[in-house]
Amino acid sequence: MIPVVPQLFHGPLFRSVFNRQFPLSALRRYSKITQMSLKAISAKDAASLDKDLMEMGGWSLDQLMELAGLSVSQAVWKVHPLSAGKNVLVVCGPGNNGGDGLVAARHLAQYGYTPSVYYPKEGKNELYQRLKTQLQNLSVPFVTDFSSALKSTDFLVDAIFGFSFGGPLRDPFGQIVSEIESASVPVLSVDAPSSWDIQSGPPKEGPGAKFMPTALISLTAPKPCVKFYKGRHFIGGRFLSKDITDKYGLDCPSYPGIDQVMEVGVDAEGRL
Repeated sequence: MIPVVPQLFHGPLFRSVFNRQFPLSALRRYSKITQMSLKAISAKDAASLDKDLMEMGGWSLDQLMELAGLSVSQAVWKVHPLSAGKNVLVVCGPGNNGGDGLVAARHLAQYGYTPSVYYPKEGKNELYQRLKTQLQNLSVPFVTDFSSALKSTDFLVDAIFGFSFGGPLRDPFGQIVSEIESASVPVLSVDAPSSWDIQSGPPKEGPGAKFMPTALISLTAPKPCVKFYKGRHFIGGRFLSKDITDKYGLDCPSYPGIDQVMEVGVDAEGRL
């Protein structure tokens, strides 16, 4: 048995070494991250789950998009507080992922950020036009010069493509992803980093091959590509019922308080 010398573990020397190795800020942040392994869900099952929510669960697309966008905005708040810079550029794609981004931009404006939206290919669904009107009523600008907007922003939300993306990137999104990839601005990607294959992760070459956003928010459940991700990972989508989680074999995290998001590890298990 090795004798323990108590004073070595309680004296100023130990505290000095410990504080250098484990800063208090890092320990506090670590304590807020839930270390749990969540089930990943395939793109096919994610689409089926959304359909079940609307056909059997009584949810509308508007409601689901509102809660998804709210989750995205809360993740931005946790990753990039107002003190880090108010300018947030939200890049939206033509589908539901882009709709989540439009909702998030509205919430960010209400939080006190100064969001702007780049929406190069607008979705045709009437819902997207209503979301755009809501932003215009808040004087949120829709920018047309992406390169200039990227240079002047403090943070970027990548809401271009989500779990339904099948690749390859088509114009203008290849150039957009390349510019985001080479910029130094921190990024939060929604559901999956745009350009990534939902199963196999980043492309081997071309736009997105080296794209690793600062943070990722998985909506409802992680997607298989999360195993290739290195960064801060959040889960969002606090609306699943037990019958849905049981049907798809999903874990339902215990969200703290009134939060719509929770930071979790990135060791998602694949769903067979």
